[in-house]
Amino acid sequence: MASEKMHGQHESAGAWAKRYYQTSQAALESVLRPYGLGPTQWYVLYHLAHDGPTKQRDLVRALRIERATMTGVASALVRKGFVEQTPDPGDMRQKTLRLTEPGRELWTRLPDPVARILAVAFDGVSEEEQARVAAVLRGATERLAHHLKEETTPS
Repeated sequence: MASEKMHGQHESAGAWAKRYYQTSQAALESVLRPYGLGPTQWYVLYHLAHDGPTKQRDLVRALRIERATMTGVASALVRKGFVEQTPDPGDMRQKTLRLTEPGRELWTRLPDPVARILAVAFDGVSEEEQARVAAVLRGATERLAHHLKEETTPS
């Protein structure tokens, strides 16, 4: 009986969402490895290439990562010469990130790993089916987030 229950959990939507995430992360890393970038570094470059100079704290929120993680990612990108980090004139504790010329040049050469992953993962899957999957996962995520917020909010 317990074996049947465990088997069902391993075939659940949540289990498959986790496996998809893990597999897509591995694919993302594989595409970026030849460029010496990690996934979070790529997402930072993506935001800077599309949104222009951005406050580091705004990237923390946008990418849903810890400040310490962002500090390490920003430092690595600065060290590689792809990003410039400057203090915010209004608050010297805040940093603004912007692409450097080598960073812009790299961005133009980088393949889009997300587009590659989606093309492979959803080959033959209709747009309607993809939209339905996204809607189901979005709803499940929102309900869980709401539930967690209620559990952690003092009464």
